[in-house]
Amino acid sequence: MTAIPRAALVLGLAGLIPFLWGALTVLIPGFGQWGLMNLGGRFVGPYIGLQYGTIILAFMSGVLWGFATKAAGRMATASYILSVIPALWAFFMVGGGPTTAAVNLIAGFLALLLLDWHFWRLGLAPQWWMHLRGLLTAIVILSLIPMVF
Repeated sequence: MTAIPRAALVLGLAGLIPFLWGALTVLIPGFGQWGLMNLGGRFVGPYIGLQYGTIILAFMSGVLWGFATKAAGRMATASYILSVIPALWAFFMVGGGPTTAAVNLIAGFLALLLLDWHFWRLGLAPQWWMHLRGLLTAIVILSLIPMVF
């Protein structure tokens, strides 16, 4: 088992900040009020988590596309097709109100974890990939749950 490279871990954890902030502003109204007054409505409550989650699903499609470049033949074709699913999911399924959007983002991140695992099992992702993705996905989902309720 290979350890997660420090840069990947630090940047991955830093990428959780908008998710965690969104959850915090939903769970603790005082933070939400402060954020609203100082940062604006886009950066509090469900808005930041849902917008950022949509961006991250699209970003992860690009990561999977990069993994697909390591494949050949039919495996490459299938990998490219699979790699665009998270971005398409975000485009078509995130909308219709904050509760529905949050539920669909949670489903999208769970499906992304399955795609991560698939690419990892094929040897297209680094050995440490699932350790990082499991940790990040768990925190993302926990951060999106307050937006459902």
